[in-house]
Amino acid sequence: MLYSAKPLGQSSKRIFAPTGGSNDPGRAIQYKRGSLERSDLLASPTDQFHAWFEDAVSANVYQPETVTLATASLPDGKPSARIVFMKELDDKGFVIYSNWETSRKSKDVKSNPQAALTFWWREMERQVRVEGSVERLTNEESQVYYDTRIRGSRIGAWASPQSQVLKGREELEVFVDEVEKRFEGEDKIPVPDFWGGARVVPEVVEFWQGRESRLHDRFRYTKVVGGDGKGEWNVERLSP
Repeated sequence: MLYSAKPLGQSSKRIFAPTGGSNDPGRAIQYKRGSLERSDLLASPTDQFHAWFEDAVSANVYQPETVTLATASLPDGKPSARIVFMKELDDKGFVIYSNWETSRKSKDVKSNPQAALTFWWREMERQVRVEGSVERLTNEESQVYYDTRIRGSRIGAWASPQSQVLKGREELEVFVDEVEKRFEGEDKIPVPDFWGGARVVPEVVEFWQGRESRLHDRFRYTKVVGGDGKGEWNVERLSP
C-alpha cells in the first residue's frame, strides 16, 4: 500500500493566489483607473512614453524612472534581470548607466546586444515594455551625466568591480579608499572607460493600461524599415 507524503488535503504550495491588497478577500484587485484607445496614442513611441512619464510624475508615482532591465547571454540563452534607473530619454531611445566590464549585464550584452525594459507604474495601473538593441554612449556623452552624481557615487563607479565576489565589505572599503586617494583634492573626476551609458534603441514598444477583469488595453508599436532605410511605426491593439 502506498502512503502520501503529506496528510490528505495539505498542499505543498507556499503561496497561492495572493490578492495584492484587494478589499475583497480571495479576489484579486481590479484595475479601474483608466482605459486606452488608439486615438490616445502619439505617432512615436518615445513621444508617447514621454507623455506617460509626465503623467506619472504629476501623479506622484514613486521613482517613475525605475525599470527592469532584462538581458540574455549567448550561446546558452540564459536570461537575467535587474532593477535599474532610466536616466535619459531621447529620440533614439532609453539610456541607463552601469559598469560595462565586470557586471552580468555587460557580459550578456557583449554576446547578445539585445535587451528588454519594463516600467510598472502602480499608481496609474500602467506598464510600458520596450525591446531593442543596445548601444554604448561615448565617454564624452557619459561624462555629462556622471558629473551630476554626488562625489561618493562617482568614486564608487571607479571602486566597485560590479558583480564580482568580495571577501567582505572591508575589501570594497579598501578599493574606495584607494580611489579617494587617487582623486584627492580633485572635483572634476573623469568617467571610467568601463562605466557609462547604454541606450536601448527600441524596435518594439508596448503600452499597457490595466482594466477590470484583466481585460487590459494593450497597444504595440513595431518599427518597420522601408526601402529608403527610414523607419516608421506600425501600431496594433493586442488582446489582453
